[in-house]
Amino acid sequence: MKVSNAFIRFQWVVLTLIFLVVFAGSFVRMSGSGMGCPDWPKCFGQWVPPTEITELPANYQEAYLLKRQKKVQKFCKFLDRIGMDATAQKILNDPEVYKEEAFNPKKTWIEYLNRLAGFLAGNTMLLSFFWLLLFYRKRTWLLLTGINLVLMAIEAWFGSIVVATNLVPWTITVHLFLALVIIGLQLYFVHSLSTKMRPVLPQEKSFKWLTWLILAITFYQMFLGTQVREAIDALVKQGYSRAQWIEQLGLPFFIHRSFSWLVLILLSYLFWQNRKKWHYARLNTAFYLLAAELITGVALAYADMPGLVQTAHLVFASILFSVLLLIRFDASKVEKD
Repeated sequence: MKVSNAFIRFQWVVLTLIFLVVFAGSFVRMSGSGMGCPDWPKCFGQWVPPTEITELPANYQEAYLLKRQKKVQKFCKFLDRIGMDATAQKILNDPEVYKEEAFNPKKTWIEYLNRLAGFLAGNTMLLSFFWLLLFYRKRTWLLLTGINLVLMAIEAWFGSIVVATNLVPWTITVHLFLALVIIGLQLYFVHSLSTKMRPVLPQEKSFKWLTWLILAITFYQMFLGTQVREAIDALVKQGYSRAQWIEQLGLPFFIHRSFSWLVLILLSYLFWQNRKKWHYARLNTAFYLLAAELITGVALAYADMPGLVQTAHLVFASILFSVLLLIRFDASKVEKD
């Protein structure tokens, strides 16, 4: 089915806004602004958050703690029902969950802008669904965008759980997983809309299994990276200096570092082959993105770099993951044809 160029461009806008949410979320994490708004979807009970503490009642911390406790209890009942009773009890008994942060206008507005980015992405996805419903009505496309719209709603809801539980580490990992699934589905949709001629892909079997392997490792690396970040946050709370981090991080950090080198070796081989005979542009893009990601990773591990490098590291990883997905989508299209 042929679709308008305006519709295709709009899907790229949707994808860009989803990436903006990932960027904003990473910036929230880096700046420690996750609890900048203690409630959801409003911020301190307002659609436009306060800028001065005088705009809040004197007992605002106690009031919002009580609201969060109720949401935590509801979430833990849900975990109980799906068989995660041990996890539920751990959350309920964790004193860190019930800590309230003092009002900080800078952190409040950073978190609020993150929510605005999510609002924009969600509403453009909703508009995309109605656009399809009114003008194209292709069943598979409606199903795909409908599923992604539901996942976006779940992602927003789960964001409220991340806040309510005061950033319990595993909830942040689940939040990232959902974001990657949403990105993957939107990429697949954009790719399926393209009417341009498919690139000539390498026919060697090594290309097929190496690109799958690199994609799988990159996906795993992103979650391993969140665990390393969570471990660093814990070390900071315990008073460890940056110089002491690596020796305290243990096995996850060394696996994360080793897998980074493995991806570099595998992608360098494909890049070398590509330069010699394949000339497939997306492979070159993936290699340059990996180089940027590794540079930011080294800066995070060994240099006293500003916190913004954390955001750049995750953004480069997310875009690399997306380019690798597009490579596999290209390959799957060729195999079907």
